[in-house]
Amino acid sequence: MKPDHARNMRLIGHSDQGGLRDGIQVMVENGFAYVGHLFSQGFSIVDVRDPKNPKPAGYVAAPPNTWNVHLQVADNLLLVIHGKDVFADAAFADEASYYKASAGAALGTAIPTAEKTWDAGLAVYDISKPGEPRRIGFMPVSGGIHRIWWTGGRWAYVSALLDGFTDFIFMTVDMSDPANPREAGRYWLPGMNLAAGETPSWPASAKFGLHHAIVHGDIAWGAWRDAGLVVMDVTDRSEPKLIVHRNWSPPFQGGTHNCLPLPDRDLLVVLDEAVLDDFEDGLKNIWIFDVKDPANPVPVATMPIPVDADYARKGAHYGPHNIHENRPGTFQSSSLIFSTWQNAGVRVFDISDQYRPKEVGALVPPPPAGMMDKRPGKKPIIQSCDIFVEKSGLIYVTDYNAGLYVMEFNG
Repeated sequence: MKPDHARNMRLIGHSDQGGLRDGIQVMVENGFAYVGHLFSQGFSIVDVRDPKNPKPAGYVAAPPNTWNVHLQVADNLLLVIHGKDVFADAAFADEASYYKASAGAALGTAIPTAEKTWDAGLAVYDISKPGEPRRIGFMPVSGGIHRIWWTGGRWAYVSALLDGFTDFIFMTVDMSDPANPREAGRYWLPGMNLAAGETPSWPASAKFGLHHAIVHGDIAWGAWRDAGLVVMDVTDRSEPKLIVHRNWSPPFQGGTHNCLPLPDRDLLVVLDEAVLDDFEDGLKNIWIFDVKDPANPVPVATMPIPVDADYARKGAHYGPHNIHENRPGTFQSSSLIFSTWQNAGVRVFDISDQYRPKEVGALVPPPPAGMMDKRPGKKPIIQSCDIFVEKSGLIYVTDYNAGLYVMEFNG
């Protein structure tokens, strides 16, 4: 399998995930990859003990109308989100109808009027037997969860959609009894709690909802989509407090997706996600912020955009989607940033000089063999989605249609 473009990187393995080639988040633990699906519901397991020859090793189905797009692995446990399978709904065949509205309005949870047709909450699996998840617990959440940050131990952090709220909010979850996870605290931006009589101060077309937060120490760095960066003090997990809210949309395009702290350098890498086809939502950036004072984050640079092809005109999604998040036990670096750029594949940046980041590696896989995305107008174009870098340096990359790639960076 020959990539369309490669620089200081090479493909070493590929799996079609047992025919369910659509993938969102991937986690690798004890020789097995766990992949959440975008169109196939449920999640798959891939044996990657031989990374040159990864093999499908199982599939766990989701309940009807439910997706398991995001998951986390630690402490021999697998945490999996349950939320509405948005793209199975004909109302969202045009992605803009989801991304240009609040989740509460789009999914009917802001002012609930009907019984939900999907499963909503957080599932917990025992994976002490690698590759063989056994469900042991579940925490219901009225509208569902989008993404989790959990690296083991007592505290997990989720983006939760609750009845009566405009969109996803920040929630702390007590995992001290994995069979019975429970909410500990929550934070939302003023204006999100419709049930309490709050009124949004932002346009109805702006998506002011938490994608997810990365927590280091007692600070949660929240990626709040069109609301930008929300920094929270979680010293008291039962009562998160705002440190600062910074938003650059407008004039920039919004869609903030990841906020990765690099504590040893007092830096924060912030990625704005491209969500629409054919460059409709314009240029999205990966920013570098100086956060010496967490209450005063200052942008100092953006990553360079790919220049080896005209990706803005290639079709499908073009622009950043995800970054490797330096999870404990994985490859960790405060100078190398691994990112996915959808139709522009994978990009690796050296930020040793935070004021002059440079691209030092790239790999664009070939077009997918077939389409898992059956929505009208979708084209067979690579859409590199999530990225996970093992401690060994092996890189695992999912795609909306093309399966799981294993790569290597040689820079």
